[in-house]
Amino acid sequence: MAATPITPSGFHPGSLGGTLELAADGIWYSGEREAVSYLETGNATCFEIEEGSFWFQHRAACLTAVIQRFLPGGTIYDIGGGNGFVARSLIDAGFDAVVVEPGETGARNARRRGIPTVVCATLSSANFAADILPAAGLFDVLEHVENDVAFLGEIHRCLAPGGRLYVTVPAYSWLWSDDDVVAGHFRRYTITKLTARLQAVGFKRLFGTYFFSLLPLPLLLLRTLPSFLGRRTLPRQKYAGLHQPRARWLTDRIWAAERRALADGRAVPFGSSCLIVAERVS
Repeated sequence: MAATPITPSGFHPGSLGGTLELAADGIWYSGEREAVSYLETGNATCFEIEEGSFWFQHRAACLTAVIQRFLPGGTIYDIGGGNGFVARSLIDAGFDAVVVEPGETGARNARRRGIPTVVCATLSSANFAADILPAAGLFDVLEHVENDVAFLGEIHRCLAPGGRLYVTVPAYSWLWSDDDVVAGHFRRYTITKLTARLQAVGFKRLFGTYFFSLLPLPLLLLRTLPSFLGRRTLPRQKYAGLHQPRARWLTDRIWAAERRALADGRAVPFGSSCLIVAERVS
């Protein structure tokens, strides 16, 4: 590993206080390894289905619509960015994005997607300086962190004053199921609960919404209730099929309506996911 010039996104670890080195595969690596609550095989599984998945496509589109209304002050650091699906969507929309992903499989997949700057590290092992990141994203990451308040505090430390934070998480504790356990989740959220966590460490909520308004009932019937009754939920091999449902002509109309609402600055009142935009104010 050796030092190299600034990458196309303007990233350089020295300018951010980091201790990262660039490898021959084009990925910046930390010398430290930390355990995370996410299976390494998860990124490989997701990479096979993301391009054709309504879930990944709609989440990325909703995020893009909201971020276009609440603009970042610079590069968005996609913390726990997985295979770079959201980062790719943001770059295609004209934003600058860096993927920070602890899993080597996810980091390599992000490079395969053409993400210019990929950091294979956790937030703490990346060792970013305080007050330095213009904006950050946590896209279905926070539920994997046991001490979410402490983790948000570290994000707050790294963000520049006034820096924007974009967060998505699974919604409603009453939708908890064995699938959450398998996925390595510690909790599900509401807008109110997530807002309180953010405020506790010095963030101000600018916007909050639910999305995936059609999914709570199917999740309740197909995952939560079978888990409560001690029955097996859908086999994991059917996971890909769930991301390509029948009657997609109908669901696509609902997702398009959600995206229009978010693009207009209107919140969706109900759904299986939460999305919050927050700003560092202290």
